[in-house]
Amino acid sequence: MDSDGTQDARGTHANPVPRPAGPPAVPAVPPRPAEAPGVPPRPDGSAFLAWLRAPRPEAAPGVWRFGHRPRPAEEPEVIPGRQLIGGALIAFLVGWLIWSLLQNGYLGTWWWVPLFLLTPDSWRGSDSQLGEVGSALVYRGYEVIIALIIMVAVGRLGRWGEVWRRFVAPHMRRRQPQDAAPALADDPAQWNQLRGAGAVEAAERLASDARDGLMRDVDHARIARAWQGVRTGRHSLATFTGAVLKDGAAACLHPSGARDLPTRVARHDLLTGQVRLGTTADDARNPYAYRGAGLGLGPELLGTSLLAVGPAGSGKTGSVVRPVAESLCLHALAGRAAVVVVGGAGAGLGPADAYDVVVRIGNSESVYDLDLYGGTTDPDEAAAVLAEALVGDLADPHPGSDSRRSTTVLAQLLGPFRAVHGRFPSVPELRQLLDGAPGPLDALRTGLQGSGRESLLRELDARARQMGQPGDVAGVLADRVALLDRPAFAGFFDTSGRSRPFSLKALDHPVRVRIDLPERGHADASRMLARLVLAQFTASVAVREDRSLFACLILDDASGVVTPEAVRGIQRLRSAHAGVVLTLRTLDDVPRPLRGPLLGAAGCRMALSGLTPWDGQDFAEVWGKEWTEARDVTDRQIIAETPAGKAVHMLRRVITGKAPTARAVTVRQVERERWSASELAHGVPPGHAVLSLTTVQGEHAPPLLVDLRD
Repeated sequence: MDSDGTQDARGTHANPVPRPAGPPAVPAVPPRPAEAPGVPPRPDGSAFLAWLRAPRPEAAPGVWRFGHRPRPAEEPEVIPGRQLIGGALIAFLVGWLIWSLLQNGYLGTWWWVPLFLLTPDSWRGSDSQLGEVGSALVYRGYEVIIALIIMVAVGRLGRWGEVWRRFVAPHMRRRQPQDAAPALADDPAQWNQLRGAGAVEAAERLASDARDGLMRDVDHARIARAWQGVRTGRHSLATFTGAVLKDGAAACLHPSGARDLPTRVARHDLLTGQVRLGTTADDARNPYAYRGAGLGLGPELLGTSLLAVGPAGSGKTGSVVRPVAESLCLHALAGRAAVVVVGGAGAGLGPADAYDVVVRIGNSESVYDLDLYGGTTDPDEAAAVLAEALVGDLADPHPGSDSRRSTTVLAQLLGPFRAVHGRFPSVPELRQLLDGAPGPLDALRTGLQGSGRESLLRELDARARQMGQPGDVAGVLADRVALLDRPAFAGFFDTSGRSRPFSLKALDHPVRVRIDLPERGHADASRMLARLVLAQFTASVAVREDRSLFACLILDDASGVVTPEAVRGIQRLRSAHAGVVLTLRTLDDVPRPLRGPLLGAAGCRMALSGLTPWDGQDFAEVWGKEWTEARDVTDRQIIAETPAGKAVHMLRRVITGKAPTARAVTVRQVERERWSASELAHGVPPGHAVLSLTTVQGEHAPPLLVDLRD
C-alpha cells in the first residue's frame, strides 16, 4: 500500500537510492532493551499486549503517561509514618479497653437499652419464643453491632484508612495481576475502529498477529497511521485491507523495509508518541502533581521547539539529543515524522543503520552529498538561504543589514548563471563570480546576449558597477565561500549531477537523515553549514504539501547558528507542524540582542547542571516570578508572674537547657523568582536539569527539576 509510511523517503533527487529487494529479515519479536516499555522477546505476544493495554491517563504537559498514576494538584497534609502507626495502635487499644469495660459491666448496662426498646419482650428470657439458641443469637448479634460501631469510631480517630492506603494497599497492588484483558469493546488489540468500518477480516488478522507475537510497537503505530490516511480519504479502504490481509503486522512498511531501529537507548511509548528523558524530582520546588512522575517529550511539545543549555559533559547529547533523535526515527518508521539530525562526526547521534540518509561532509567515503541550494530552482530563494548561511552571523539584528545586501549580490549572480547553464554554480564557480573574475562574468554576459533576457543582463551590469565600491559585500561573501572551497570538500556541493545530493525538500516524506559536520580543522565551515541547514529547514517546512508529518531539525551544538533570521524562522515553525531542538554550551554563543528573542521563540527551555550565573539570569528572567507563601517564625520568652509559674519555668530550663518561649508564626504572600540565577548555577545537582514546557495548544508546565539519569 502506498501510504504515508511507504512513500519514497530515499529517492529525494534524480538519483534515488536503490531500495532493498525486500524487507530485511527480522525475528518474529525483535529484541528490546530490558528497560524499554516496548515488547520483550516473548513468542506468545503477551508482553506486547500488556504494553498495548497499559493505562495511559490524561496528564499535564510533559508527564510520562505510560502506567502513570495521577496525583492531586495540591500536596495533602502527610502525617509522619511513626506518628500515624502509633496513633492507630493507641486507637485500637482505646477501643479494646472500651469494649472490655462494657463486657465486664464497669460502664453499666445502658448500652443494652436500644436492644430492649427495639425488640419485643417475648424474644428475651428463658421462655423466649425464639428459643434458647435464637435468643442467644439476638444478644450476640447486638454485641457484634456495638463492637463494629466502636471499631468504626476508633478507626476514624486512629486514621486506619490512611494506614491501609500507605502501608498495605501498595503491596496488594503489586500482587494483583496486571495483564488482565479488558472487555472486547475497549480492547485496543481488537482494532475496533477497523471492525466498525467493515474491515473485519483485517482486524482479525492484526489481532491474531498481536496474540502470536508477530507485532511490535512500531508496527502498531505504522498501521494506525495508515488507517488514519484511510479515514481522511487519502487512501482507499480496499487497498488498506488488501495490504493487511497479505502482510499482516508487516503491512505498509517504511521504504527502507525496517520495522525497528537496530538499538534503543531510551524508553519509548509510540502509543502516546513520548520518549522518557528522566524523572521529575521529589523536590518542594516542583508542583506536587509532577513529583516522582516520569518526564516524557513528544511532537506536541517539540512542535514549540526545545532549547537546551549546559556546559560540556552536562548530558545534552546523551540525555537529550540522542533519545529525542531516536524517538523521531521511530516516528519516521511509523510514517509520522521526518527528522534531520546535525552534529559533529562521532558525536554519538545513533548508528548509521538507524538513518535512511547519512551525509558525511568532508569524508570521501560519504555516499550522499548536501545540496547547497536546498533543492530550489528559484534564484531569489536560493540567494536568500545561501546569504543567511554565509553571512547571517554578521548581520545586525535589525532590518536593512548585511543579510539583505548579501541576498541581492547573490541573486545578481545566481539568476544569470542558472539561465545560461541550467543549474546553479558549484563552490569554485561561485567563488570566482564573487571575486569578480572577468572570464566567468564575460561568459555569462555572452550567453545572455541575444536571448531576450534583458533583466538578467541588467543584473550583471549592476553587479559590475557595484564591484569594488565601498560597502560592497561581495568580498565578504567570497571569503566565506572560500571556507568551502577546500581540498577536503572537493567532492561535495556538486551541482553537475555527478553526486547524490540530499535536499531538505524531501521533508514531505518520513525520512531519517543524519548530517555529520567536519568540526576538526573546519570549525568555521561547520558553523556555516549548520546555518545553511537551519535556513533550508525553516524555508522548506513552510511550503510542504503534506503537513500531517511532523518535521524536526536537531542541531547538536548550535554555537554561531542563531541569527536574527533564524529566530524569526523558529517562531514560524509551530504553525507548520515542525520544530527544532538546539543545544548550546552557553548563551554567550548567542549575540546579546538575540538571547531574549531566542528564549521567547523556544516553547521548551532546559537549563542543565553547571550553568553559569549570567546564563542563569537569562533563564530566571524568562521564567518570571510567582506568588508563594512565606512563613516568619518568631520566639518570645514567656515571663512568669506567679511563684508557681516561676518554679515551672525553672524546672523546664533545667530539663531542656532553654528558657520557656512562645512561638508566633506569620504567614504572608510574597512574589519571588521561580528559579533564581544562583539556584540555577549552584542548586542543580549533576545529571539534573530544570525544564519548562509549552505544548502547541498553549498549555504550560512551570520549570521542573528533572533527574536525567533515571
